[in-house]
Amino acid sequence: MKKIGFLSFGHWSPSSQSMVRSAQDALLQSVELAVAAEEAGADGAYFRVHHFARQLASPFPLLSAAAARTSRIELGTGVIDMRYENPLYMAEDAGAADLISGGRMQLGISRGSPEQVIDGYRYFGHVPTEGETDADMARHHTQLFLDVLRGEGFAQPNPRPMFANPPGLLRLEPHSEGLRDRIWWGAGSRATAEWTAEQGMNLMSSTLLTEDTGVPFHRLQAEQIQRFRDAWAAAGHEREPRVSVSRSIFPIVSDLDRQLFWRERHSTDQVGHLDGGDARFGRTYAGEPDKLVAELAEDEAIAAADTLLLTVPNQLGVDYNAHVIESVLTHLAPELGWR
Repeated sequence: MKKIGFLSFGHWSPSSQSMVRSAQDALLQSVELAVAAEEAGADGAYFRVHHFARQLASPFPLLSAAAARTSRIELGTGVIDMRYENPLYMAEDAGAADLISGGRMQLGISRGSPEQVIDGYRYFGHVPTEGETDADMARHHTQLFLDVLRGEGFAQPNPRPMFANPPGLLRLEPHSEGLRDRIWWGAGSRATAEWTAEQGMNLMSSTLLTEDTGVPFHRLQAEQIQRFRDAWAAAGHEREPRVSVSRSIFPIVSDLDRQLFWRERHSTDQVGHLDGGDARFGRTYAGEPDKLVAELAEDEAIAAADTLLLTVPNQLGVDYNAHVIESVLTHLAPELGWR
Protein backbone atom coordinates (compact mmCIF):
# COMPACT_ATOMS: atom_id res chain seq x y z
CA MET A 1 0.00 0.00 0.00
CA LYS A 2 1.58 3.24 -1.18
CA LYS A 3 -1.00 5.90 -0.38
CA ILE A 4 -3.79 6.48 2.16
CA GLY A 5 -6.43 9.17 1.85
CA PHE A 6 -10.00 9.84 2.90
CA LEU A 7 -13.27 9.84 0.99
CA SER A 8 -16.12 12.06 2.18
CA PHE A 9 -19.71 12.08 0.93
CA GLY A 10 -20.17 15.53 2.47
CA HIS A 11 -23.52 14.80 4.07
CA TRP A 12 -25.23 17.67 5.84
CA SER A 13 -28.38 17.79 7.92
CA PRO A 14 -30.12 20.49 9.99
CA SER A 15 -30.46 17.91 12.79
CA SER A 16 -29.06 18.87 16.18
CA GLN A 17 -27.17 15.57 16.11
CA SER A 18 -25.08 16.68 13.11
CA MET A 19 -21.93 18.79 13.21
CA VAL A 20 -22.62 19.67 9.56
CA ARG A 21 -25.95 21.48 9.36
CA SER A 22 -25.83 23.31 6.03
CA ALA A 23 -24.31 23.12 2.58
CA GLN A 24 -21.88 25.86 3.62
CA ASP A 25 -20.80 23.78 6.61
CA ALA A 26 -20.21 20.77 4.36
CA LEU A 27 -18.07 22.73 1.92
CA LEU A 28 -15.99 24.66 4.44
CA GLN A 29 -15.46 21.64 6.68
CA SER A 30 -14.38 19.60 3.65
CA VAL A 31 -11.61 22.10 3.03
CA GLU A 32 -10.63 22.07 6.70
CA LEU A 33 -10.51 18.27 6.73
CA ALA A 34 -8.23 18.28 3.67
CA VAL A 35 -5.90 20.65 5.52
CA ALA A 36 -6.00 18.51 8.68
CA ALA A 37 -5.39 15.32 6.69
CA GLU A 38 -2.35 16.85 5.01
CA GLU A 39 -0.98 17.93 8.38
CA ALA A 40 -1.49 14.38 9.70
CA GLY A 41 0.51 12.98 6.80
CA ALA A 42 -2.29 11.52 4.68
CA ASP A 43 -1.84 11.31 0.93
CA GLY A 44 -5.28 12.17 -0.45
CA ALA A 45 -8.54 14.05 0.09
CA TYR A 46 -11.38 12.74 -2.06
CA PHE A 47 -15.00 13.85 -2.27
CA ARG A 48 -18.16 12.14 -3.51
CA VAL A 49 -20.49 13.95 -5.91
CA HIS A 50 -24.29 13.58 -5.66
CA HIS A 51 -26.98 15.74 -7.25
CA PHE A 52 -30.35 16.70 -5.73
CA ALA A 53 -29.08 15.61 -2.32
CA ARG A 54 -27.91 17.16 0.94
CA GLN A 55 -24.36 16.19 0.06
CA LEU A 56 -21.44 17.59 -1.90
CA ALA A 57 -22.35 18.29 -5.53
CA SER A 58 -20.28 20.54 -7.84
CA PRO A 59 -16.71 19.46 -7.07
CA PHE A 60 -14.43 21.94 -8.81
CA PRO A 61 -14.97 24.99 -6.59
CA LEU A 62 -14.35 22.73 -3.58
CA LEU A 63 -11.24 21.14 -5.09
CA SER A 64 -9.84 24.54 -6.04
CA ALA A 65 -10.45 25.91 -2.55
CA ALA A 66 -8.76 22.88 -0.99
CA ALA A 67 -5.87 23.23 -3.43
CA ALA A 68 -5.34 26.83 -2.37
CA ARG A 69 -5.12 25.78 1.30
CA THR A 70 -2.82 22.77 0.83
CA SER A 71 0.47 22.07 -0.90
CA ARG A 72 1.12 18.33 -1.02
CA ILE A 73 -1.98 16.19 -0.64
CA GLU A 74 -3.74 14.71 -3.67
CA LEU A 75 -7.23 16.09 -4.29
CA GLY A 76 -9.87 14.07 -6.04
CA THR A 77 -13.39 12.87 -6.55
CA GLY A 78 -14.95 9.51 -5.96
CA VAL A 79 -16.94 9.80 -8.22
CA ILE A 80 -18.43 12.33 -10.68
CA ASP A 81 -21.55 11.02 -12.44
CA MET A 82 -20.80 11.50 -16.14
CA ARG A 83 -24.47 11.34 -17.13
CA TYR A 84 -24.80 14.88 -15.79
CA GLU A 85 -21.67 16.40 -17.31
CA ASN A 86 -20.99 18.64 -20.29
CA PRO A 87 -17.61 17.07 -21.15
CA LEU A 88 -16.07 20.23 -22.64
CA TYR A 89 -17.08 22.53 -19.79
CA MET A 90 -15.94 19.88 -17.33
CA ALA A 91 -12.55 19.70 -19.06
CA GLU A 92 -12.12 23.46 -18.63
CA ASP A 93 -13.08 23.29 -14.94
CA ALA A 94 -10.82 20.30 -14.35
CA GLY A 95 -7.90 21.94 -16.13
CA ALA A 96 -8.27 25.11 -14.07
CA ALA A 97 -8.51 23.21 -10.77
CA ASP A 98 -5.49 21.08 -11.67
CA LEU A 99 -3.37 24.12 -12.51
CA ILE A 100 -4.37 25.78 -9.23
CA SER A 101 -3.32 22.62 -7.39
CA GLY A 102 -0.02 22.28 -9.21
CA GLY A 103 -1.02 18.97 -10.79
CA ARG A 104 -2.48 17.25 -7.73
CA MET A 105 -5.94 16.37 -9.11
CA GLN A 106 -7.02 12.70 -9.19
CA LEU A 107 -10.49 12.69 -10.71
CA GLY A 108 -12.74 9.68 -10.26
CA ILE A 109 -15.67 9.49 -12.67
CA SER A 110 -18.32 6.86 -13.47
CA ARG A 111 -21.63 6.11 -15.12
CA GLY A 112 -23.40 7.00 -11.88
CA SER A 113 -25.32 5.29 -9.11
CA PRO A 114 -28.96 5.20 -7.92
CA GLU A 115 -30.19 8.79 -7.57
CA GLN A 116 -32.44 10.95 -5.45
CA VAL A 117 -34.70 11.77 -8.40
CA ILE A 118 -35.86 9.95 -11.51
CA ASP A 119 -33.51 10.47 -14.47
CA GLY A 120 -31.99 13.54 -12.85
CA TYR A 121 -29.56 14.05 -15.73
CA ARG A 122 -32.51 15.11 -17.90
CA TYR A 123 -32.92 18.23 -15.77
CA PHE A 124 -29.33 19.05 -16.67
CA GLY A 125 -30.21 18.88 -20.37
CA HIS A 126 -28.74 15.45 -21.12
CA VAL A 127 -31.01 12.91 -22.81
CA PRO A 128 -29.84 9.57 -24.25
CA THR A 129 -30.25 9.33 -28.00
CA GLU A 130 -32.62 6.77 -29.51
CA GLY A 131 -31.37 3.28 -28.75
CA GLU A 132 -28.89 4.57 -26.16
CA THR A 133 -29.07 3.92 -22.40
CA ASP A 134 -28.06 6.41 -19.74
CA ALA A 135 -24.94 4.27 -19.15
CA ASP A 136 -24.12 4.52 -22.87
CA MET A 137 -24.52 8.29 -22.64
CA ALA A 138 -22.18 8.45 -19.63
CA ARG A 139 -19.51 6.53 -21.53
CA HIS A 140 -19.96 8.76 -24.57
CA HIS A 141 -19.48 11.83 -22.35
CA THR A 142 -16.43 10.14 -20.83
CA GLN A 143 -14.79 9.44 -24.16
CA LEU A 144 -15.22 13.05 -25.27
CA PHE A 145 -13.85 14.27 -21.93
CA LEU A 146 -10.78 12.02 -22.23
CA ASP A 147 -10.21 13.09 -25.83
CA VAL A 148 -10.15 16.82 -25.11
CA LEU A 149 -7.88 16.33 -22.07
CA ARG A 150 -5.14 15.27 -24.46
CA GLY A 151 -4.80 18.92 -25.40
CA GLU A 152 -5.02 18.51 -29.17
CA GLY A 153 -6.65 21.18 -31.31
CA PHE A 154 -10.07 20.35 -32.75
CA ALA A 155 -12.03 23.63 -33.15
CA GLN A 156 -11.92 25.74 -36.31
CA PRO A 157 -10.63 29.25 -35.43
CA ASN A 158 -12.53 32.39 -36.35
CA PRO A 159 -10.75 34.16 -39.25
CA ARG A 160 -11.53 37.48 -37.55
CA PRO A 161 -10.99 36.71 -33.84
CA MET A 162 -11.22 39.23 -31.03
CA PHE A 163 -7.70 38.19 -29.97
CA ALA A 164 -4.87 36.67 -31.99
CA ASN A 165 -4.93 32.87 -32.18
CA PRO A 166 -2.03 30.43 -32.33
CA PRO A 167 -1.78 28.62 -35.67
CA GLY A 168 -3.96 25.61 -36.44
CA LEU A 169 -7.05 24.19 -34.78
CA LEU A 170 -7.77 25.40 -31.26
CA ARG A 171 -7.93 23.31 -28.09
CA LEU A 172 -9.78 24.00 -24.87
CA GLU A 173 -8.03 26.24 -22.38
CA PRO A 174 -6.76 26.07 -19.77
CA HIS A 175 -5.04 22.80 -20.57
CA SER A 176 -3.22 20.98 -17.77
CA GLU A 177 -0.54 18.61 -19.03
CA GLY A 178 -0.73 15.14 -17.49
CA LEU A 179 -4.29 15.35 -16.18
CA ARG A 180 -5.44 12.72 -18.69
CA ASP A 181 -3.32 10.14 -16.84
CA ARG A 182 -4.96 11.04 -13.53
CA ILE A 183 -8.52 10.11 -14.45
CA TRP A 184 -10.06 7.12 -12.63
CA TRP A 185 -13.20 5.11 -13.38
CA GLY A 186 -15.41 3.92 -10.54
CA ALA A 187 -16.01 0.32 -11.60
CA GLY A 188 -18.68 -1.73 -9.88
CA SER A 189 -17.99 -5.06 -11.55
CA ARG A 190 -15.22 -7.18 -13.00
CA ALA A 191 -16.36 -6.48 -16.57
CA THR A 192 -16.34 -2.71 -16.11
CA ALA A 193 -12.87 -2.95 -14.57
CA GLU A 194 -11.65 -4.56 -17.78
CA TRP A 195 -13.32 -1.81 -19.83
CA THR A 196 -11.63 0.78 -17.59
CA ALA A 197 -8.23 -0.69 -18.39
CA GLU A 198 -8.96 -0.69 -22.12
CA GLN A 199 -9.72 3.05 -21.93
CA GLY A 200 -6.45 3.78 -20.12
CA MET A 201 -8.05 5.01 -16.90
CA ASN A 202 -7.01 4.16 -13.35
CA LEU A 203 -9.35 1.89 -11.35
CA MET A 204 -11.40 3.14 -8.41
CA SER A 205 -13.29 0.41 -6.55
CA SER A 206 -15.53 1.22 -3.61
CA THR A 207 -17.17 -0.64 -0.72
CA LEU A 208 -19.71 -2.35 -2.96
CA LEU A 209 -19.74 -4.41 -6.14
CA THR A 210 -22.80 -4.77 -8.33
CA GLU A 211 -22.41 -8.54 -8.55
CA ASP A 212 -22.05 -11.45 -6.15
CA THR A 213 -20.34 -14.79 -6.70
CA GLY A 214 -20.64 -16.01 -3.13
CA VAL A 215 -17.04 -15.30 -2.15
CA PRO A 216 -16.09 -12.66 0.46
CA PHE A 217 -16.18 -9.07 -0.77
CA HIS A 218 -12.43 -8.50 -0.51
CA ARG A 219 -11.73 -11.63 -2.56
CA LEU A 220 -14.20 -10.66 -5.30
CA GLN A 221 -12.68 -7.18 -5.36
CA ALA A 222 -9.16 -8.64 -5.59
CA GLU A 223 -10.32 -10.64 -8.62
CA GLN A 224 -11.70 -7.43 -10.12
CA ILE A 225 -8.33 -5.73 -9.61
CA GLN A 226 -6.44 -8.62 -11.20
CA ARG A 227 -8.72 -8.57 -14.24
CA PHE A 228 -8.09 -4.84 -14.53
CA ARG A 229 -4.32 -5.34 -14.44
CA ASP A 230 -4.48 -8.17 -16.96
CA ALA A 231 -6.59 -6.06 -19.34
CA TRP A 232 -4.23 -3.11 -18.88
CA ALA A 233 -1.24 -5.23 -19.86
CA ALA A 234 -3.12 -6.64 -22.86
CA ALA A 235 -4.00 -3.11 -24.01
CA GLY A 236 -0.30 -2.22 -24.12
CA HIS A 237 -0.46 1.04 -22.20
CA GLU A 238 2.98 2.44 -21.43
CA ARG A 239 2.45 3.84 -17.95
CA GLU A 240 1.79 1.97 -14.70
CA PRO A 241 -1.88 2.22 -13.64
CA ARG A 242 -3.15 3.05 -10.18
CA VAL A 243 -5.83 1.21 -8.22
CA SER A 244 -7.74 2.42 -5.17
CA VAL A 245 -10.14 0.65 -2.82
CA SER A 246 -12.38 2.23 -0.19
CA ARG A 247 -12.89 0.95 3.33
CA SER A 248 -14.65 2.02 6.52
CA ILE A 249 -11.96 1.61 9.19
CA PHE A 250 -12.25 2.82 12.78
CA PRO A 251 -9.47 2.04 15.27
CA ILE A 252 -10.87 2.10 18.79
CA VAL A 253 -8.29 4.05 20.78
CA SER A 254 -10.52 6.26 22.95
CA ASP A 255 -13.75 6.11 24.92
CA LEU A 256 -15.50 8.13 22.23
CA ASP A 257 -14.37 5.67 19.53
CA ARG A 258 -15.76 2.82 21.62
CA GLN A 259 -19.04 4.65 22.19
CA LEU A 260 -19.52 5.33 18.49
CA PHE A 261 -18.32 2.11 16.86
CA TRP A 262 -18.40 -0.78 19.31
CA ARG A 263 -21.43 -2.21 17.48
CA GLU A 264 -19.36 -2.52 14.29
CA ARG A 265 -16.70 -4.77 15.82
CA HIS A 266 -18.37 -7.86 14.41
CA SER A 267 -19.42 -6.40 11.05
CA THR A 268 -19.65 -8.76 8.05
CA ASP A 269 -20.27 -8.46 4.32
CA GLN A 270 -23.84 -7.87 3.21
CA VAL A 271 -25.60 -9.00 0.06
CA GLY A 272 -28.46 -6.89 -1.27
CA HIS A 273 -30.36 -5.91 -4.39
CA LEU A 274 -29.23 -2.84 -6.34
CA ASP A 275 -30.28 -1.58 -9.77
CA GLY A 276 -32.05 -4.82 -10.62
CA GLY A 277 -29.31 -7.23 -9.59
CA ASP A 278 -27.42 -8.69 -6.66
CA ALA A 279 -24.73 -6.58 -5.00
CA ARG A 280 -22.17 -7.34 -2.32
CA PHE A 281 -21.28 -4.69 0.26
CA GLY A 282 -18.03 -4.78 2.16
CA ARG A 283 -17.83 -4.89 5.94
CA THR A 284 -16.84 -2.14 8.35
CA TYR A 285 -13.56 -2.63 10.23
CA ALA A 286 -13.76 -1.48 13.85
CA GLY A 287 -11.78 -2.60 16.87
CA GLU A 288 -8.56 -2.27 18.82
CA PRO A 289 -5.51 -1.59 16.59
CA ASP A 290 -3.82 -5.01 17.00
CA LYS A 291 -7.07 -6.75 16.04
CA LEU A 292 -7.54 -4.50 13.00
CA VAL A 293 -3.98 -4.97 11.79
CA ALA A 294 -4.52 -8.74 11.72
CA GLU A 295 -7.87 -8.44 9.96
CA LEU A 296 -6.70 -5.90 7.38
CA ALA A 297 -3.63 -7.98 6.59
CA GLU A 298 -6.01 -10.66 5.32
CA ASP A 299 -7.89 -8.24 3.03
CA GLU A 300 -6.73 -9.36 -0.42
CA ALA A 301 -8.02 -6.26 -2.21
CA ILE A 302 -6.16 -3.85 0.06
CA ALA A 303 -3.01 -5.87 -0.62
CA ALA A 304 -3.63 -5.67 -4.38
CA ALA A 305 -4.31 -1.92 -4.47
CA ASP A 306 -1.82 0.93 -4.21
CA THR A 307 -4.25 3.43 -2.65
CA LEU A 308 -6.62 3.04 0.30
CA LEU A 309 -9.43 5.56 0.77
CA LEU A 310 -10.97 5.79 4.24
CA THR A 311 -14.68 6.58 4.11
CA VAL A 312 -15.28 9.10 6.88
CA PRO A 313 -18.48 9.91 8.81
CA ASN A 314 -18.24 13.60 7.98
CA GLN A 315 -21.27 14.64 10.06
CA LEU A 316 -19.22 13.90 13.18
CA GLY A 317 -17.15 16.99 12.37
CA VAL A 318 -13.63 17.88 11.32
CA ASP A 319 -11.91 17.22 14.63
CA TYR A 320 -13.26 13.70 15.02
CA ASN A 321 -12.60 12.71 11.43
CA ALA A 322 -9.07 14.09 11.63
CA HIS A 323 -8.67 11.90 14.73
CA VAL A 324 -9.85 8.81 12.78
CA ILE A 325 -7.43 9.51 9.93
CA GLU A 326 -4.53 10.10 12.31
CA SER A 327 -5.38 6.92 14.25
CA VAL A 328 -5.25 4.84 11.06
CA LEU A 329 -1.97 6.43 9.99
CA THR A 330 -0.41 6.01 13.43
CA HIS A 331 -1.69 2.65 14.64
CA LEU A 332 -2.43 0.65 11.49
CA ALA A 333 -0.70 1.95 8.38
CA PRO A 334 2.94 1.24 9.30
CA GLU A 335 2.06 -2.38 10.09
CA LEU A 336 0.39 -2.72 6.68
CA GLY A 337 3.40 -1.57 4.69
CA TRP A 338 2.39 2.06 4.12
CA ARG A 339 5.36 3.93 2.65
